[in-house]
Amino acid sequence: MPGRSRASGRRFFTRVPDTMHLHIVAVGKIKERFLSEGIAEYEKRLLPYLKLSIAEIAEERRGVHANAGAEAQAIDREGERILAAIPDEAVVVALDVRGNELSSEQLAARLHEWQMAGVSPVVFVIGGDLGISRAVLARADLRLSLSPMTFTHQMVRMIILEQIYRACRINSGEPYHK
Repeated sequence: MPGRSRASGRRFFTRVPDTMHLHIVAVGKIKERFLSEGIAEYEKRLLPYLKLSIAEIAEERRGVHANAGAEAQAIDREGERILAAIPDEAVVVALDVRGNELSSEQLAARLHEWQMAGVSPVVFVIGGDLGISRAVLARADLRLSLSPMTFTHQMVRMIILEQIYRACRINSGEPYHK
């Protein structure tokens, strides 16, 4: 965007950041209609702010009474599929109950920093009902907790999209409390 320096009167160009590319990599499909509708609404609301894609990773099948070893193998297999879906250059945010809690304003600031630095894509990872593999957590640049409470991984998708939308509104100087 062109402007003029006050001191010299010369024209200069400030860097306008590219549109951020944001990916959600999530284990499992959304089964409840009300969540699908909420997710679709936030996808629509985010269109003016960023390029969004959502990749659903297949949940690992296991028996109802799977033992701890079978569950660990399931998490590892899901983790391999998650890692395969993450571009090498991506900044990765793993949603993890043991991660750091950020306020909406802090999340907005972090997204703004990444956008201004030209970081793209940013990938938010949502694990399955068993959690996220150690390999995925090791790949993460940020481990983010939405709350110390437990949510279904399907609900987390809508909650994080709402928080990303809120962050975009904060960064655009628009009102965000509705």
